[in-house]
Amino acid sequence: MQDDPILEILNNLLKHEEILACMVARQNMISVMPEQDRFDPAVMEIWDVIKRAMDDVFGVIREYSQAGLGEIEFRLQDYAALFYIFPDTENALVTIVPALSNKGLIEVELENARLEILNLMEQKEINQ
Repeated sequence: MQDDPILEILNNLLKHEEILACMVARQNMISVMPEQDRFDPAVMEIWDVIKRAMDDVFGVIREYSQAGLGEIEFRLQDYAALFYIFPDTENALVTIVPALSNKGLIEVELENARLEILNLMEQKEINQ
């Protein structure tokens, strides 16, 4: 699935030093994710904890995405998980960054990536 345009967007996000891991996911399911060996090794050490916390956050997303919830952030140990929710869905662009990172720059990159992915999703829907 290397020619997946969403995967290409995620791989481009991983080129940013402060983005340690990223994926498109929903509760109990990862839809698109780069190879885990591209993730920062420190994140992989606590991946199970991050994954369980993410599943809990997706319960909140499911409950409030239809009401316009757009973003969620939580901190876990030395990391922040940023959820950029796709409108009217239970799916989100999820990234793991250092807790003390420069979120202003990251937020611009994530919003641009979310818009690119939304555009791809809409095109796919039109072509079906």
